[in-house]
Amino acid sequence: MRVMLLAVVAAFCFVASPAQAQRGAERMPRAVIADPAPDAQNPAGMEPLHIPSGGVAINGVIYTAAGKGPHPTFVLFHGLPGNEKNLDLAQAVRRAGWNVVTINYRGSWGSPGAFRFANTLEDARATLAFVRDPANASKYKIDPARIAIGGHSMGGWVTAHTLAADDRVLGGVMISAGDLGRATGLARADRAAALGFMNASRESLNATGEGMVDELVATQADWTLPSLAPALKTRRALVLFSDDFVKADSETFITALRTGGATQLQVRHVPTDHSWSDKRLTLQAIVINWLATL
Repeated sequence: MRVMLLAVVAAFCFVASPAQAQRGAERMPRAVIADPAPDAQNPAGMEPLHIPSGGVAINGVIYTAAGKGPHPTFVLFHGLPGNEKNLDLAQAVRRAGWNVVTINYRGSWGSPGAFRFANTLEDARATLAFVRDPANASKYKIDPARIAIGGHSMGGWVTAHTLAADDRVLGGVMISAGDLGRATGLARADRAAALGFMNASRESLNATGEGMVDELVATQADWTLPSLAPALKTRRALVLFSDDFVKADSETFITALRTGGATQLQVRHVPTDHSWSDKRLTLQAIVINWLATL
């Protein structure tokens, strides 16, 4: 009976995908499958945030970890438009002992202001300034020296640019990242196709498809992911990609990082869709295991 019980426990502690077969099963952290013991003195919690950025206060939420703290903190950026906000990932990371901050960019999901792609990068910088502010760090039990970031789809693009620009961030997770730099070229080459995509991807955004395409066409910034390879050469980066419409963006980015001599890069491919719909526990396990290495 004891042997059978151990076998059952082992089955719950590990999960593998075909892409992982050569390197063994993904270790399933307890935080993915079980709640932590309650802490009556310092319980876990959740509070809304209002983060100054661009003259307005964008909406956010902090999931505070149980325990006295201060805690490492993971800032999570959503994609375009953000239908999948990865809040199950946020909860699992919180169970692993991290605070988690999520935001809605200007002009998205009730945050005031107009949505612009350039604003997402400004909002990310403003969020990091907010969590590092001594008053906020004290209030929310944040360790300003232990901040990591992550993002999905467009949020992966935000993460990559933010990580490249901020050497105080411990590391960044890019989940099925889309390359807006490549999108600028596509918008210039085929405005009609770009407009159709933007109009299909702007629910709950204070923006028009025409305005979104115009911004891409007009930008002079180099927003491509491969352009970040020199700045990310020594940064801790986890690039996760799936079998979706931006798979090539991730593969091109990974090639640029490896060619550029990246020393802290980890890469994982998982056969699933853009939203990781049938690999949610696998996603949580990969991210939590990687965060533990920081």
